[in-house]
Amino acid sequence: MKTKHPLAKKGLYIGAGIGLVLFAIVGLLPSSFIGGVLGLKIAGHIFGLPLGTAVAPRFLVGLFMVLGVLVTGLVFVVGLSLIGWAGGTLVETMRDKKIIEVENLDAKEKKA
Repeated sequence: MKTKHPLAKKGLYIGAGIGLVLFAIVGLLPSSFIGGVLGLKIAGHIFGLPLGTAVAPRFLVGLFMVLGVLVTGLVFVVGLSLIGWAGGTLVETMRDKKIIEVENLDAKEKKA
């Protein structure tokens, strides 16, 4: 895949990698816990408290635990990917602007 912005692409990949590592270190356990608590609350409203040992409430709690992990992972990886892409684009734009300014300065010196 050819792209006009290789530094932005590198920033995107670096941001995604950092987001994945941060999610694994900081976000995996809390997101599972919060998703499980949310699943318990919803299952309690649907099936009544105490939940008991039925399969449906357990499935619902497990589903919400997985959804909590997926949503948190998505936020970490996509968020930091966008930050990395924006940083790479900004650096690339500043670098290109500096090159253009130097070329314009050289052209003015040649005329004088």
